[in-house]
Amino acid sequence: MSPKRSAEDQEGPDPGVGVLGPLHWGAGREAKRKETLRDSQRGCEEEYPEATREYAAINSMLDQINSCLDHLEEKNDHLHARLQELLESNRQTRLEFQQQLGEAPSDASP
Repeated sequence: MSPKRSAEDQEGPDPGVGVLGPLHWGAGREAKRKETLRDSQRGCEEEYPEATREYAAINSMLDQINSCLDHLEEKNDHLHARLQELLESNRQTRLEFQQQLGEAPSDASP
């Protein structure tokens, strides 16, 4: 017996989700995914105990993947901020060098 689908599920994919799925599960999506898995498990527990173990294993793997993706997203955000700082620093240094070069020819003339 397949789980009942909500009206939201029947409308189609979330416009913010790519073809391969979301890169990051938000708290609401994660809760919905877990609820859907629990609903699916309830229907299968009595008829297919092996499937219940498989659902639990899949759920655990998805939780681990979600944690890894959260960690990667945090690292990416940190790197992005650092690169922005470096870019701004390089722009400032370049402007200073250009100003010095603009003044240097008049200072260096014999």
